Amino acid sequence: MADKLKITLVKSTIGAVPKHKKTVEALGLRKLHHTVELPNNAAVKGMVNQVKHLVKVEEI
Repeated sequence: MADKLKITLVKSTIGAVPKHKKTVEALGLRKLHHTVELPNNAAVKGMVNQVKHLVKVEEI
């Protein structure tokens, strides 16, 4: 299993549910096509699962 996840914002949060906007912000994603590397743990996976329609995830 991978140590880290590479998460990229691929869809705008304009018009998204406010809770999803906050989740994207909490993941550290600021602009469209911005990428962050986060640890592969249950908390991050849960956040990604909530906004899976807005992000692209790759295992590193």
